[in-house]
Amino acid sequence: MTAQSIQSRFDEGERVSIWPVPDMSVLNAGRRSPVPMPTGLFGDAFSLLADIAEGTSTPPDYPAIAFLTACASLIGGKRRVRPYSTASWAEPCIIWAGAVGDPSSRKSPALDTVTEPLRNIERDHAENHKSALRTWQENMEAAKATKKNWQDKLSKAVKENLPPPSMPDGAEEPQEPVRRRTVIMDATPEAVGAILGGNPQGTLHFRDELAGWLGSFERYSPGGREFWLEAYGGRAFTIDRKGSAKGPIIIPFNGVSVCGGIQPAKLADALLSSPDDGLVARFLWAWPDKLSVVQRPRQAADIGALEGVYRRLDGLSWGQDSEGRQTYITLPLSDNAADIFERWQQDNAALDDDASALFKSFVGKMDGTVLRLALVAELIAWAWNGSAEPREVSATSLIAAAEWVDDYAKPMAERVYGDAALPKVERNASVLARYIVKQGFDRINLRALKRSPHKSKLSGLRSGDAMNAAIECLVDAGWLLADLARDGEAPGRQRLDYLVNPAVHGGA
Repeated sequence: MTAQSIQSRFDEGERVSIWPVPDMSVLNAGRRSPVPMPTGLFGDAFSLLADIAEGTSTPPDYPAIAFLTACASLIGGKRRVRPYSTASWAEPCIIWAGAVGDPSSRKSPALDTVTEPLRNIERDHAENHKSALRTWQENMEAAKATKKNWQDKLSKAVKENLPPPSMPDGAEEPQEPVRRRTVIMDATPEAVGAILGGNPQGTLHFRDELAGWLGSFERYSPGGREFWLEAYGGRAFTIDRKGSAKGPIIIPFNGVSVCGGIQPAKLADALLSSPDDGLVARFLWAWPDKLSVVQRPRQAADIGALEGVYRRLDGLSWGQDSEGRQTYITLPLSDNAADIFERWQQDNAALDDDASALFKSFVGKMDGTVLRLALVAELIAWAWNGSAEPREVSATSLIAAAEWVDDYAKPMAERVYGDAALPKVERNASVLARYIVKQGFDRINLRALKRSPHKSKLSGLRSGDAMNAAIECLVDAGWLLADLARDGEAPGRQRLDYLVNPAVHGGA
């Protein structure tokens, strides 16, 4: 047989690869893909949010979710929405939202841009607070003098065996005014309670990193988690202060909207380590893909217009009850909106029994969430357009809220909870797989991965057991193949090298 015929037979032979076809679904860990955010809920204000997104090089999801919570916090205890005239059910204006993304997703600049005008409003209120404090101090001194005068008369009456004089109303010390707080960050439940005691319309709790907040509930005192569960409902609340002569903190509206960011790597632990009490299911989630291209914005966002919307919402008037006390105003759904909401409730109740417990809990809370979002949408349109204040929630706002929940909030919750429910070894394998692709590795070494510069990128895989389990998972998925070479020619320990399947990088 000639060399030419041997070469010909070799060329005609079937090629055999040591590599299987890799399972590329490992990259997203079975995670649902993101969906685009519907814009109807925001009306004409969405163009401003799009400008903010472009200016911070993020998808519009991040500024939009922050805008919803900021607006809800300003409306707060002043308005509620009632779906049916025949029911006592009314929802307060409180929204909790989480922006999910890794540190390079630029979510923080987007959230900061949207919430910064709230601080301007707070600073303006601070000036008014100075005047209120001066008035309070004057009244306090007058009350002390009146009380001292009464005490002198009382002492004299006791000495002379005369009837004691009644304490005059002016002798009671006035309550110290509390400064308006539009934004709070890290505070104990008692501190938040004291703030809410003087901020009856509520406030916004803004955290750049929600994972720290979710893990801090019992750090300062027991009952912290229960306090925050109540803060979503907006009911009256009382905090008893041990050893304090001032008595309990009475909160007429325990309502706090919450907004913050969280990294995907911390998401599962933050959610799955929490008790199944429905707290995490109260969150609306935004988890878009990071923009792959960063470009100069075409125009600057009109932050003045954003602040104008906030100021109008902050200036909403209070209602009065039959005794002249300050109270919320209830907006009913219009008749058409109530009919639409009833049909939507029926559809929402038809939940697939195969859904995860977290997702079921989330969907079960969407009845109230749709109402809250519809109320916010109605008042955003009013604040943006400068029209007459609405006296009911329209079908347009209700439909926009229902579509936003069905087409965005639910898919995003599936994306978040699906990732959270995945076994930890599969989450770790996904982290390692994405790192392999990003770095273009054709070979990896276990010991090297645990050292710089890799260890900071693979913080969850620093333990030997976690790394070995993730490697084994990628071997089973056809990504890796052990290279059994040893250090040097003499017998010794294996180098712990693994070859990377060329197909994961698009090779053959």
